[in-house]
Amino acid sequence: MLTIDGSTGEGGGQILRTTLSLSLITQTPVRITSIRKGRARPGLMRQHLTSVQAAAQVGRAEVSGAALGSQEVVFRPTAIVAGEHTFRVGSAGSTTLVLQTVLPALLRAPAPSTLTLEGGTHNPMAPPFDFLDLAYLPLVRRMGPEITATLVTPGFYPAGGGLARVSIAPVPALAPLELLSRGELRGRRAVATVSNLPSAVALRELDAAAAVLGWEPACFRPSVLRGGHGPGNVITIVVESEHVTEVFTGFGERGVRAESVGAKAAEEARDYLAAGVPVGEHLADQLLLPIALAGRGAFRTVRPSSHTTTHLQLLRDLLGIRASVEPISEGAWHIEIGR
Repeated sequence: MLTIDGSTGEGGGQILRTTLSLSLITQTPVRITSIRKGRARPGLMRQHLTSVQAAAQVGRAEVSGAALGSQEVVFRPTAIVAGEHTFRVGSAGSTTLVLQTVLPALLRAPAPSTLTLEGGTHNPMAPPFDFLDLAYLPLVRRMGPEITATLVTPGFYPAGGGLARVSIAPVPALAPLELLSRGELRGRRAVATVSNLPSAVALRELDAAAAVLGWEPACFRPSVLRGGHGPGNVITIVVESEHVTEVFTGFGERGVRAESVGAKAAEEARDYLAAGVPVGEHLADQLLLPIALAGRGAFRTVRPSSHTTTHLQLLRDLLGIRASVEPISEGAWHIEIGR
């Protein structure tokens, strides 16, 4: 049995999710220890537990340690089960992080799958649905599989209650991905969404973002949701280019001014545009696993985060891949993966 120390490097939930993903794909039993050891609330939280349970369902796995707060999980998969799956986080925990755990195995499963995910769709510290739909999945589709994602109901922190569906038509092997330039700029927009909150919150965020980005007024639009979505607020900035679409997000929080939320997301988009690279910080982290499974690939990005470098080292350890991370200019880096 392979043992993985969940406290190494960045020490977050990504180590758990990637280890489970690769355990499913390689059908290798694993023991994950010291899960989220350095966090304020260590061990499995609701979304991490749902990820373990989802992986167990897809992998017909024997599992021990699958409980809230657990810092050690033993996971023994026996198969990859395609078909209909429903995963309920049971809170505002991130549905996209649960998807991230099982998707790599289902991309190469023996038959198509349809997933229903209930919980949070727009969460701080997790990829929101818009990022998944507009930035990440189009690149995965470029590697061969057919994937569609539909947001039925948004679910914001802390109420949750969101619903998303994902359909997956797998392929025997993923094609390599190379993304070295973003090409011609095709479009840009910023949408500030408020759910059961005053519309003035969205307008203040957009004004702050506009002051940072300097785009024409038509690029900025408020969206006001009413009904059973729970209170929530997110600003989504989309940069569409010839070869890639990038998404930058800011989440409203109690005690944080709307202007700060809008400006911070806009600064991330501005810095990405200034770097001249196709891949932003969060997309870089998401692309590592599918490229590693394809066997080779390369992309250019902003300075890699500790999250990305930890993820890359884990892939080196578990898959034995060769990987290089090199600066090519101020603010631009080249990441290449190959066996």
